[in-house]
Amino acid sequence: MQRVAFLMSVKPGYEEEYKRRHDEIWPEMLEALQRAGARNYSIFRHGTQLFAYLETDDFERMAKTLAADPVNQRWQQWMAEIMTQEIDPQTQWPPLLPEMFHMD
Repeated sequence: MQRVAFLMSVKPGYEEEYKRRHDEIWPEMLEALQRAGARNYSIFRHGTQLFAYLETDDFERMAKTLAADPVNQRWQQWMAEIMTQEIDPQTQWPPLLPEMFHMD
């Protein structure tokens, strides 16, 4: 299992909208994440900064599967209007944070 962490940002003034959209996340988006192999996915917010964590068996496969998924493509377009995020051109995913410590 791979533990994956990354950062994103909400545009200032859109914090509540970001929360609302995730409170009402599309069921088909949850299914797309599960089909791709994402699990135990959490997003935390501090001001406009977002910290995301998920687990997957194969990050590369998961990222490629999501990049090709039309539901995910629609979700990303819908969220783009309220977010700013850096994308790694190799993975089409925000740059991953290196793990510094893990305690089981």
